[in-house]
Amino acid sequence: MNMKKVTKILKTLDEQYPFDSKCFLDYQEPWQLLVATILSAQCTDARVNIVTAELFPKYPTLEALAEADYSALCEDIRSTGFYKMKAQHIKESARLILSLHNGQLPSDIENLTALPGVGRKTANVVRGHIFNIPSITVDTHVKRISYKLGLTKHTDPEKIEFELMEILPKSHWIAYNQQIITHGRKICTARSPKCSSCPLANLCSAYNPLA
Repeated sequence: MNMKKVTKILKTLDEQYPFDSKCFLDYQEPWQLLVATILSAQCTDARVNIVTAELFPKYPTLEALAEADYSALCEDIRSTGFYKMKAQHIKESARLILSLHNGQLPSDIENLTALPGVGRKTANVVRGHIFNIPSITVDTHVKRISYKLGLTKHTDPEKIEFELMEILPKSHWIAYNQQIITHGRKICTARSPKCSSCPLANLCSAYNPLA
């Protein structure tokens, strides 16, 4: 890996998108971020925030979620897609956090990923935003744009995560997540990327094969 290129990419991202630690998902309690991230699978953050604006007041505690009527919960989150499975995961995760972790969200990757519906992506969102533990979160934007930039040759999210952990400085991991997601929404969209106005174009292997 050309580390000079990596440095240039990070410098450009810092210039274009000064790091804002605010999460794209709305939450107040740590467990609420876990729930919101479970809901965000195959769903936009904007839609999740609309749903949780009503969901969290209706179920203000983990106990309320664990005891929620399954059918009612399904209806509450229907618009996020895959709502039947998500409702099961949310109820069971709430129950396990209460029974195994005294109602406190665990910070280690092993205990987080042991919760139903929680993969490494969800766990790393929680670790980064709740516990400020440097983590690489490989969502669709990070996966797609990291590949286009030539920072990874993998398509498997877990392999991409570990490869990025090797080449990016740990101090930049959380910022990189946020910056790439913002870039993917504003410039490097999946359907019609604005390559002609992209500040990373000359560093992008997909746009510039010599990069």
